[in-house]
Order: sequence, then structure tokens, then C-alpha cells
Amino acid sequence: MKVRIVKRIAVLVSFLLIIGAGLSVAAYRAAGCFDLFGDSAVAAQLMAFSNGSVYDALSEEEPEDDPAPSASKPAAKPLAVKEPSTAVPTEKPDKVTHSGDTYPVVEISSSDGNMQYDNIEFHNTTSYDPDIGSLLDADLPFTLKDNSTVQVLIYHTHTCERYLEEDCGYYYDDYYPRSTDGEKGVIAVGDRIAASLKAHGIGVVHDKTLHDYPSYDGSYGRSWDTITEYKKKYPGIVVTLDIHRDAMTADDGTKYKPTFTYNGKKAAQIMIMSGHGDSDDFPTWDENLIFATKLQKECEDSFPGMTRALYFGDFSYNMDFNNGSLLIEVGTDANTVDEAAYSGELLGRALSSVLTASAK
Repeated sequence: MKVRIVKRIAVLVSFLLIIGAGLSVAAYRAAGCFDLFGDSAVAAQLMAFSNGSVYDALSEEEPEDDPAPSASKPAAKPLAVKEPSTAVPTEKPDKVTHSGDTYPVVEISSSDGNMQYDNIEFHNTTSYDPDIGSLLDADLPFTLKDNSTVQVLIYHTHTCERYLEEDCGYYYDDYYPRSTDGEKGVIAVGDRIAASLKAHGIGVVHDKTLHDYPSYDGSYGRSWDTITEYKKKYPGIVVTLDIHRDAMTADDGTKYKPTFTYNGKKAAQIMIMSGHGDSDDFPTWDENLIFATKLQKECEDSFPGMTRALYFGDFSYNMDFNNGSLLIEVGTDANTVDEAAYSGELLGRALSSVLTASAK
């Protein structure tokens, strides 16, 4: 009888020890979970989006924008917080001293892909599984002529997108991120891309039409009309680049700016976007993807850290115009115009390398 009691007590003690050990592990893991919400982890999670889930959690809801006339479905740009369609950009940047609440600007270096090959990453939200190695081995789907005729068009669907003028570590809530003064926004980036291409003997035209002023709605339809007219004027155009800037804003107002450094100078990271669709509405998506992948690789080879993951998703954004069409986000509204313009210069150099390799 005593032996049985001793055995039962031993079993009970063992059981209690097991429970205690389990609780200790749970507590340890719980503590680790709380660590996930540090500033660096939140920033990383912001960039590691998946099908818009982080966009929904950390960003304002994006208003629906006009898809291109031939778009296969309504477009919704992930992680691009665009201003409401009723908002009208200021005609010139404010010259008054800013006031009111300030929000921190958090500097990050993004590596946010779900596919990796060598030194480049993709963020693929489609059902298609691209072979990145084969894309890099493929020939460009177009051939650049070895002359100075206009073969590249740079334009801006959201021409009024603006950057900060200085790097001060915070962002005023009364600083409006859209302006018709292109020298403070994406037009400045387009100028630097165009200058780099011209320096390498590539014929380029830079359109500065304000497609999103005075109305934001219908921007893609208007830019589609613009590139159509340029193609009529310059039939040799084979590359069309829509240059934007992104925006990443947390619920508490924190702004995120993606940066990298080259030759000791800070620049804005870029995100190349390439669309996916069906053969009827978007027959050149796979050829555009070849171009996008080669440009992504050249950027990283020449300027390590320059790119966020290449965003490959179910959208067109006027990229169904031809087989050399891309949309490129240069920095966010929290980057400075100098950082973004420097990226434009480097992007132009990388683009020149990709295009001249195909010249005949």
C-alpha cells in the first residue's frame, strides 16, 4: 500500500514538473513575441507585405484610381498611399514655416521579397511562378537602334507627387506631398534619368504633363493618351517609363523612407513594378517582365542595395502599351528630393547599360 502511494506521489510530482516546464517555455516564447513589435521589426514587417495585409494594417486606405483604358481589372497599388481623388495639389510649394504636429521619419533599407535569385528579389503576388534565371538569360524583347533617335519616353501619371525638401528626421502634418512644382517631385527624378540616357547617346523625351492636376481621377487615362501621342510623333519609341514615388505611412503617422548609399551619398531605394495579365488584355506582360528583371539585376550589380523587391502583380498601369513598359517607384514622400534625384541619375546609368547591350 505504501509503495502504491509513493508511486502515485512520484507520478504527480513528475506531472507538475512537466506543466511547469511547459509554462516556462510559453512565457519565454511570449516574451519573444513582444520583441517582434520593436521599431526595427515593425519597419521590416511593413516592407514584408503579403497580398496587401500589411498595407491594410499600417497604411491609410488607398482611394480607387482610374485603371488604364485597356486594363484587365481595376488597379489598386499596394503600399502606395495616394492622396484622395478630391485633393488638389498646391500650385507651388508652401514658402511658409510649417507648424502643427510632427511625425517621425524612420529610415529603412528594404529587402522585402518572397522570391530570391542571386542578388535580386521578387515580390510575386500572382499565381504565376517566374523562373528568374531564365528571364535573365532571355534576350530583351525589343532592340534599341544604335542612333540618337528618340526611343525612350519618360512620363509621370501622378506628376504632382512631391518629396521632402530636407532631411530633418520628422514630417509636419501640414506638409502637403503634392505640388505642381515639378522640381520638388518626380519631374526632378525624370530629368536626371533623361540626362543619364542622353549622356550615353540614347534618344529620350521627358514628358512633364500634369496628368493628376487639377483632377486626380482619370490620371491613367490621360497619361495613356499622352504616350499614344508621343508614339505617333516618335515611332521609334520602344521603352516607356512611368516614374512615381511611393508612400508608406503607419497608423500613428510615422513615415518610412527607404534608402541606400552609393559612393558615400544617400539615395532613395527604387521599386520596379511589372504587371501580369491574360493574353487578350495584356499580351506583352511576359516580355515586360524580362526587361524588368534585367534592369533589376543591373541596378543591384552596379549599385548594391538600390532596389526593393521587384513587384510582380496582377495589374497593368499602362504597361500594356508595349513590351518595354515599366512603372518605377523612386523613394517615398519621406525621402528628400535630392535623394530621389540621385537615384534617378543612377537608374539612368543602369538603364543605359541594359539598353545599349541590345543596341544594333
